[in-house]
Amino acid sequence: MKRLWMICLVMTGFTLVADAQDLRFSQWFNSPLTTNPANTGFIPDADYRIGANYRSQWVNIMSVPYKTISVFGDAQVFRNRIETGWLGLGGVLLRDVAGSGNLTSTKFYGSVAYHQMLGYSSLLSAGFNVGYANKRIDPTRLKFPDQFNQSTGFFDAGIPTNVVFNSTSTSYVDLQVGMNYAYFPSDKVYVNAGFSVHHLNRPKETFFAEDGFENRLSPRYIGFVNASYKVNDLVIVNPMAYYTTQASASELVGGASANYNLSGDGTTQLIGGLYYRAGESIIPLVGFQWNNFRMSFSYDVTTSSLSAYNGSRGAIEFSLIKHGIFDEFQGNQRQSLCPVF
Repeated sequence: MKRLWMICLVMTGFTLVADAQDLRFSQWFNSPLTTNPANTGFIPDADYRIGANYRSQWVNIMSVPYKTISVFGDAQVFRNRIETGWLGLGGVLLRDVAGSGNLTSTKFYGSVAYHQMLGYSSLLSAGFNVGYANKRIDPTRLKFPDQFNQSTGFFDAGIPTNVVFNSTSTSYVDLQVGMNYAYFPSDKVYVNAGFSVHHLNRPKETFFAEDGFENRLSPRYIGFVNASYKVNDLVIVNPMAYYTTQASASELVGGASANYNLSGDGTTQLIGGLYYRAGESIIPLVGFQWNNFRMSFSYDVTTSSLSAYNGSRGAIEFSLIKHGIFDEFQGNQRQSLCPVF
C-alpha cells in the first residue's frame, strides 16, 4: 500500500505539471488584459497604464513551486478623432514555471478593443487579442511509475521509462474575445460587468504523439462583475466577483476592498480587502496608492483539504500598476468614469 501510494503521488504530480492549465491570478482585477481583452484601453481615470504581476504558489507541496510573472501595458488612442468612443491598444507578456519538470510557459498577446459611450452614463466595449504561446518541459527531471525500484523501495532515475516524449517543446497561436459594459449614473456609483472566451480557436497543446487524441485546449469562459461606491470623502468601497470555467474545472471568487483617503486630496490612499475562493482559500489583500502608482499584496490562505500538506499556505501575489495622462505636463486632466477622491 505504501508503494502504491507513492506511485499515485508521482502520477498525480505529473498530471498537475504536464496537463494543459491556464495561468491565474487571485488579483484578477489587477491583471486586466488576461481577464478580458475588452479591458484593453478601458482605463476610467487615465490615458494609459503599465503593470506587472508576480505569483508564487504551492511552495510546501511542489519541489519547484509555481511561479507566474506578467508584464502588460495598454493605452487609449483616437480619443480626439472619435467623438463618443475610442480605441484601446495593448499587450501582455506572461511567463510561468511549474513543477519538478520545469514546465515553462511563455506567452505574448497583442490586444485591440473598441469602447463606445451610450449616452452620458454607460459604456459598451468589445475586444480581442491574438497571442503566441510556447511551452517547454525537461523530462529528465521527472519520475515515472515504471522507474520505481521494488527491491530498494525508491525511485531510480537510471531505470529506463516507457514514457516517450515526441517533443519537449510545443507552440501555438491563441485567440481570445470579450465584451464589457459599464454603468456610472453619478460620480459616486460605478458598476462594470464583462464576459470573455479564451482559446477560441482551441489550439493543440501536447508533448506526445498520440493517435486518436487531438489534445486541444478547451475554451475557457470568464465572467466578472465589480462596482465602486463612494461612501464619503474618505472611503470608497469596491465589491466584486469573478467566475471562470474550463473543461471540468471551475473557480468562483468574491469579496470586496476599500480605499481610504490618507492625504485628503486622494494622492495617497491605503487599500485593504478580503476575498474568498469557493472551496479553496481566503485571500486577504493590502495595498498602497501614491499619485499614479498602486501596489497590492495578497496572500492565499488554503482552506481546502490541501491545507494538511502545505500548512494553509497557498500563494503570495504582488502587483504594481502605474496610470498616466499623455499630456499631464500641460495641465490637462482626464475625467474619471468611476468614483475618485
